Amino acid sequence: MPPIISANGDLITLEAGDYTATVATVGAGLLGLSFQGQDLVLPFPADEVPPAYSGKTLMPWPNRVSGGAYTFRGQRYELPVNEAASGSALHGLALWSEWRTEQRSQAEVTLTQLLHGEPGYPFQLALTASFRLDAQSGLQVELSAANCGTAAAPYGAGSHPYITVGGDDISECELTFQAGKVLLTDERLRPSRLMDAPGTEFDFSHARRIGEQSLDHAFTALPVGEWDVTLRNPARRLSAVVQSTGVTSPWLQLYSGELRGRKGLAVEPMSCPPDAFNSGQDLVVLEPGESHSLGYRIHALVG
Repeated sequence: MPPIISANGDLITLEAGDYTATVATVGAGLLGLSFQGQDLVLPFPADEVPPAYSGKTLMPWPNRVSGGAYTFRGQRYELPVNEAASGSALHGLALWSEWRTEQRSQAEVTLTQLLHGEPGYPFQLALTASFRLDAQSGLQVELSAANCGTAAAPYGAGSHPYITVGGDDISECELTFQAGKVLLTDERLRPSRLMDAPGTEFDFSHARRIGEQSLDHAFTALPVGEWDVTLRNPARRLSAVVQSTGVTSPWLQLYSGELRGRKGLAVEPMSCPPDAFNSGQDLVVLEPGESHSLGYRIHALVG
């Protein structure tokens, strides 16, 4: 009888102060994060394939490549389409395979994967995902890639945690973040127009209840340096906060989590917008030997 294996590979528990996190080796996934026993990242059963891309690391592109095809430096490439409804290649190539555990301690783990390439992405990257818990600042995540091949590679990165406050319905929570622009999409979720966000239904510059509003949009023109997204549950007097750490996340995707019963809000730091492989907007081009990093953290705020 073959050995029983988990859908998420090895599970690694990190602890520091009042924080506990669970990291999976498949897809360098974040299965959960809690503070004083209350969930800040919406968990799911460890023996199940992560629903709605929960906690996945998104490399070498986040979000969608429309039509599953793109042209880079005069060459056309075709990727496997894994979202039939939109006809897109969604969330990269590294999220369903096993990553290697390189370093591990009580509060920190570093996972790596060598991406050897495939016909639709014939580029070689060394990928790293590190997760570090701190009793004061919460969970720090850093995603990096180095081009270890001989040709320039198009590249983007992102992460897909669903933040929550105790697992309650986000409709009852207040949302706050600053963004100057929102990217609208067509019926197949292809980018159509970049619109000013202030003064519209997408303006959360002042805390307001999410209510029944549905979100599945990318935002940019974020605060210079660091930006943050705060989801506050007034009944619990507790907030979950996602905060960028540097200037490598000029984009942010928010999804109101209908596929997870609106118990969590997907807050996805991204280095580029949807379909950047086609538009070229904020696309990172890694020359041989070059590297790129994206960082963010998740922490609790009491009160």
